[in-house]
Amino acid sequence: MANTPQSKKRARQNEKRFAINKARRSRIRTYLRKVEEAIATGDKETATTALRMAQPELMRGVTKGVFHKNTASRKISRLAARVKTLG
Repeated sequence: MANTPQSKKRARQNEKRFAINKARRSRIRTYLRKVEEAIATGDKETATTALRMAQPELMRGVTKGVFHKNTASRKISRLAARVKTLG
């Protein structure tokens, strides 16, 4: 348990940051799931629009420190390749 005032404050800040990051990660996963579902149905138009919506969210997660840059780039690249093969 935190004892000093500084460590108590850090614990509070960590809790707040954890909640924000968790919400952000969940939101990004939702966008990714929409792309996956569109790919599964085979609808190229819906998949491309969902991918366009997901890309900025993923990169925003990178700037906020939720994902690593290479991880986000890899996810976007793989999804784009899968969307491209549809149709």
